Order: sequence, then structure tokens, then C-alpha cells
Amino acid sequence: MKPHRGIHILKFLLFAVVAVFVGASVLMLLWNRLVPPIFGWHMVTFPQALGLLVLSRILFGRPGFGGQWRGGQRRRMWQRWEQMTPEERERFRGAMRERCASVPDN
Repeated sequence: MKPHRGIHILKFLLFAVVAVFVGASVLMLLWNRLVPPIFGWHMVTFPQALGLLVLSRILFGRPGFGGQWRGGQRRRMWQRWEQMTPEERERFRGAMRERCASVPDN
């Protein structure tokens, strides 16, 4: 008998909440132990640490869950590139230039 889908969703949500709480707590602890003594900046509260965690994800992290450029996909793309002839590579570059140039500027 299959477990109910709702139980899996609740487990995932619980795991996500705990992971965010632990991540923000670790960030707050590291910030408060390192940054004020080194740079003389203020200590941060838990909500500020949570905001920093979200901001760092936006600025430095990949969007979504997992992203499309995992190591295996990057490696396969590189292998395909290595197998291309110089003519195929130039044709690919031209297609990429054409595709990127068709994006309108705002």
C-alpha cells in the first residue's frame, strides 16, 4: 500500500523549516562571533540572519531547487564540445550569438 502523499509533503515542509532555522542560526552565530571583533560591525538578530540567508541565496545561489547545471550536465556538455569539429563549434557560436542578439534591450 502506498503512503499518502500528504505525509510526504508535511515531512518535506517540516524538513525545509528546520533547515532554514538551522541555516539562519548558524549564520547568526558565525556572524556574531566573527564580524564584530574583526570589523567592528553590529551583531545581528535571528530575523536579520534569516534575511541575510535569503539575500545571499538571491545574490550568489542558483535559482530553484537543484538548478539545471549540475556537475554531470556540465561534464556532458564539455564532452560534446570536445567532440565537435572546428566548423561545428563556429556554427554553434554563431547560433548562440544570433540567439542572444535577438533579445530586445530595455
